[in-house]
Amino acid sequence: MAGASRTELLQWLNELLALNYTKVEQCGSGGAYLQVLDSIYGDIPMARVKMGAKQEYEYVANYKIMQNVFKAKKIDKPIPVEKLIKCKMQDNLEFLQWLKRFWEANYAGDAYDAVGRRKGGVGDAPATLAPARATTTSGGGGGSVAAARLGGRTPVSGHRPDGNSAALQALTGQVQELSANVEGLEKERDFYFEKLRDIEILVQQQLEVLEGEGKDDHTLREIQKILYSTEEGFEVPEGEGQDGLVDEEETF
Repeated sequence: MAGASRTELLQWLNELLALNYTKVEQCGSGGAYLQVLDSIYGDIPMARVKMGAKQEYEYVANYKIMQNVFKAKKIDKPIPVEKLIKCKMQDNLEFLQWLKRFWEANYAGDAYDAVGRRKGGVGDAPATLAPARATTTSGGGGGSVAAARLGGRTPVSGHRPDGNSAALQALTGQVQELSANVEGLEKERDFYFEKLRDIEILVQQQLEVLEGEGKDDHTLREIQKILYSTEEGFEVPEGEGQDGLVDEEETF
């Protein structure tokens, strides 16, 4: 059965938890996953959950709580922590689709006070990019420029930032957000390309089997035409061999 779409998942998540997430990738911090489980069981230690996690160690701490919950509740589902904390769209989409199905099967339907369970917190949205690892520097000076940058703060320079600095910071934030959007779109494009490539190979293999038996399949031929069609109409891509598959050295 096909899972819910990203839009459906985000709408459900935001309504259930009183959040304002705009990307499935934001779930990679683990906080929202844990609160969905809390809406089912009501006993997740939400005071220890870092809903606005920005750093990798905070993400890992959330998933340690989740692993303990799965063990205590006897939930037979592997948690791909190493993939989820990278905040990639597809990994988190698949896990969120599973979690929604699990929620639908186990949620009692009682009213859930999401904000109250967060002890009044608003559930700040976590980073949309993979968390940065903490970096320290050695030597004199006592401060860490890298740590200051990771925290999104400017080192103290003895005066308050002027309007230009504030505008620059705002623009920098917009650039980072756009970069995250582009990265997400590229990953999604590559994911669906691989799906189409798998379909192409499967269709071709089945047609070869049928041809060996002296048979044919109209539906498979039509699928193949769709895969190879262009705006001008059906064309076999350049670089194909007689078996219909694109040569390995050629890009699809």
